[in-house]
Amino acid sequence: MAEKVKDKRNQLIDTALQLFYKQGIHAIGINEILATSGIAKKTLYNHFVSKEALIQACVIERDKRFMAWFQQQCSHANSVSEFIEKLFDGLDDWINNRVSQIGHFDGCFFVNTAAEYGEAESEIYQLCMQHKLNIKLCIEQQLGLVINDTKALKDLTDLLLLLKEGVINCAYVMNDKQAALKAKPLALAFNRI
Repeated sequence: MAEKVKDKRNQLIDTALQLFYKQGIHAIGINEILATSGIAKKTLYNHFVSKEALIQACVIERDKRFMAWFQQQCSHANSVSEFIEKLFDGLDDWINNRVSQIGHFDGCFFVNTAAEYGEAESEIYQLCMQHKLNIKLCIEQQLGLVINDTKALKDLTDLLLLLKEGVINCAYVMNDKQAALKAKPLALAFNRI
């Protein structure tokens, strides 16, 4: 019985996440989530006290899925150049819908969500910011395995984070499906300085 309850909760999160990511959070109401998922309103409110609670669960789930993919994509690099290759090749795969673990590319879910919850004190905004900090930490940890110089590590982490974010935004807003491949040589050139 507990497994069935968990399945309903996960089904609600999966459905809401898919709808929110594709159409925006404020554009999607609870009734559309219920109709798409086939789950009753009472069941929804047994799991989530409000739409805000469901949104928070979606942000946490997306972070979990994205970080699992990102860490796997960027791990086991034996050099800075290999890390950069893995990072931008992974972004290229995602932008061009070749990464099933995180689904169809519709820009950055966290940027889109933070834009809808622009108050920095909002818990949803804070969760989105935490995701970006998680990404930065992951980049820094992976690079730290191959870079011993603290300043070089910080500088390259900052550069790669900025390039990664720019790639995602250019790919989505400008429909530039080559954005990651264009950014990769820039990152590699910085590494040679």
